[in-house]
Amino acid sequence: MKCNQLTRRDALKTGCATTAALIAPTVIPSSALGNQDTAPPSERVTLAHIGVGGRGSFLLNLTQQQGHGIQSVAVADCYKQRRDSAADLIEGKPYADFREILDRHDIDGVIIATPDHWHVPIAIMAARAGKSTYVEKPLGLTIEQTLLCRRVFLEEKRVFQYGTQQREAEHQKFGRQLVLDGKLGELKAIEVKAPDGDRGGSTDAIPVPPDFNYDMWLGPAPMVPYTADRCQPPGTYWIYDQSIGYLAGWGAHPLDIMVWCYQGDQTGPFSIEGTGVIPSDGLYNTVIHWDLTLTMADHVKITFRPGSDSTKFIGSEGSLELTRSSIRANPTELLDKKLPNNDHARNAASHIQEFADSIRNGEQTKSHIVDAMRSDIISHLCDIAVRTGEKLTWDPKQEQLVGGSEKAIGMLHRAMRSPWTL
Repeated sequence: MKCNQLTRRDALKTGCATTAALIAPTVIPSSALGNQDTAPPSERVTLAHIGVGGRGSFLLNLTQQQGHGIQSVAVADCYKQRRDSAADLIEGKPYADFREILDRHDIDGVIIATPDHWHVPIAIMAARAGKSTYVEKPLGLTIEQTLLCRRVFLEEKRVFQYGTQQREAEHQKFGRQLVLDGKLGELKAIEVKAPDGDRGGSTDAIPVPPDFNYDMWLGPAPMVPYTADRCQPPGTYWIYDQSIGYLAGWGAHPLDIMVWCYQGDQTGPFSIEGTGVIPSDGLYNTVIHWDLTLTMADHVKITFRPGSDSTKFIGSEGSLELTRSSIRANPTELLDKKLPNNDHARNAASHIQEFADSIRNGEQTKSHIVDAMRSDIISHLCDIAVRTGEKLTWDPKQEQLVGGSEKAIGMLHRAMRSPWTL
């Protein structure tokens, strides 16, 4: 019997959670995992990959480059050809149903690179099954999901790594330290930019491919006709049933750098207001062309607009702009040393290695669940502000909207298609 419901009680009844004895990695012979040229079992971290499409296969390939301390042993995907090919690559086992991976006692952690709407449901089930979890961004489909994910991982004491690989870049670390050390003087404003979404996407129903389990792919999302653009990028990012678009899907990166360098979103109530466009033609219907302003309790003004991926900190004594590949400062003397060239693939590989090392050592990762929650909540508040047209106030201590309308409060939650529940 499989675990569709995500309550701890039902997970225990159906065997989707493990006992305390399963928290530590299982010691089994190396040969039993299909690769004898590996580290001793007591030193090895075994991983499974849930979702091996474009992003998932990128992460899987990087995992294979991390040396003998990590071993990928299983994959799950709704496309048969994808899962079979990926399983052949790692000499592991393919699964059509990810829950069978969570039932295995010999797997320490899972890497989740599914479409957005599956991130938190699978992550919660994994944590309750005793698995540490690497989750590609964004986090939840709602604020409710995001808060529950944080709570479950802290309760279950599982390692969580968010897929915000930019934290591994040396220029990002250096820039963060400049902000934290007060080199910009009193912080006045932050400008955040992320690539915009778009209109389009076919709404014409077509037959589901024969090797594709569309019902499982939709999972908790509404049952709707299959179209050519729904289940592949950019549809997986720009359809509201499945995501909130690039407000979170790409915004997670520069917003993550913001919360990594600045704690103002935790100090007291802050407001969110602004505008955006919700396309009404075609399949894509997440917010585009947004222009949002956050006013923090410490009076720092944060703007969030479309543009190249960047986070700019503006202080009384200078400014600093961080992008995926660069760092710029005014005055330039703030950059008093030459930084190594940035390699995003190498950063992503380091992120995976850190995930495995954290499992092995029982340590918190750089991109932990609390920071993932912080940036994800900001994305959702921006989406709600655009869709309601309201100026919202969020209390980070109570973790609730202050004085929001019934419509705004209702958007903190979304119904899930039966039999999937939170």
